[in-house]
Amino acid sequence: MSQAEALPRRTRPLWSLGLLRSEITTTFRRWRTLALLAVLAGVPILVGIAVKIETGSDRAAGHGGGEGGPAFISQVTNNGLFLVFTSLAVTLPFFLPMAIGVIAGDSIAGEAHGGTLRYLLVAPAGRTRLLLVKYATTLTFCLVATLVVALSALATGALLFPLGEVTLLSGTSVSFGEGLLRALAIAGVVALSLTGVAAVGLFVSTLTTSGIAAMATTVGLLITVQILDTIPQLEALQPYLFPHYWLSFADLLRDPVYWDQLQKNIGLQALYAAVFGAAAWARFTTRDITA
Repeated sequence: MSQAEALPRRTRPLWSLGLLRSEITTTFRRWRTLALLAVLAGVPILVGIAVKIETGSDRAAGHGGGEGGPAFISQVTNNGLFLVFTSLAVTLPFFLPMAIGVIAGDSIAGEAHGGTLRYLLVAPAGRTRLLLVKYATTLTFCLVATLVVALSALATGALLFPLGEVTLLSGTSVSFGEGLLRALAIAGVVALSLTGVAAVGLFVSTLTTSGIAAMATTVGLLITVQILDTIPQLEALQPYLFPHYWLSFADLLRDPVYWDQLQKNIGLQALYAAVFGAAAWARFTTRDITA
């Protein structure tokens, strides 16, 4: 027996920081990713300007203004920090999940379409490790995209409206510092709320070699599920749809915090991540890679 044969075969680790770092860097250098983040950053600016113009017009006409929309939108003119909560409520139903759908849907299918998937699997990544890295990169984008919306809203709110003590939805007033901490917690909850969409998009991405088809399918599924969540006749099904508890983050603006809907939201996202993550793994590890 030769010395090479006598040496134990080294197993590749399931996780690699180098591979993850490379994937995150590649993703955030793409013009498509930067364009998505730019659009997300622009939404709070537009919302802030619209609220400023609307409240200015209402004052000139002798009306109160600020009615309609999320429960806290009427507070934006009194405290610019509420623009963070309003912007997250505006972007969460469509803009944020659409951006996540684009990134997740293209994660595997885009590599297959570009002819790079086969080389990634040969050296140095295995299928399970590559899938984990792709999902971790998508989750990183979830967090970055949410923070981009929050920071843009905070800067816009500070420029257009006064800042100060925060009056919660329950009527309790807290300091601006505590309000910032709650805003950070809300951004974290919103990012976690997108993990289900990320897992669905990753699974869809393993089914095709066309990045555009995977992105379109993921976004189409998102729109379909959102519509189903509004049909009264499907009330029994709706608690199991991943967007059903998305706006539960508003419960962090109460004193005491209402945890019931928040826990259901996180639990539901974890369930979707587990089910569709497992489905993506089962599909990808048995897939014939010919690209």
